[in-house]
Amino acid sequence: MLKSQTFTAQQTVTQAPGNIVSDMDGEKVMLSIHNGKYFNLGYVGGEIWGQIAEPIRINILVTRLMEVFEVDRHTCEEDVYSFLEHLMEEGLLQVN
Repeated sequence: MLKSQTFTAQQTVTQAPGNIVSDMDGEKVMLSIHNGKYFNLGYVGGEIWGQIAEPIRINILVTRLMEVFEVDRHTCEEDVYSFLEHLMEEGLLQVN
């Protein structure tokens, strides 16, 4: 199992409040009300964003994404941890 400096597989993550998200031809774009920045989450990021609408453990998130995208666990974990770290840096993620 991949380890992240910021997260563990058993932690629960969810969207931080205060964001407006829209679907643009299958990709998600978001405006953070908190910092006034726009983000293009893309298709995969949009799927992750949708999955974290409710609190979810990171290991369950990875498993769900592996089913959606038919990707191996190691690659999925690397991508998920990287994306979550970016969300955290931008104040878009809550971690429990």
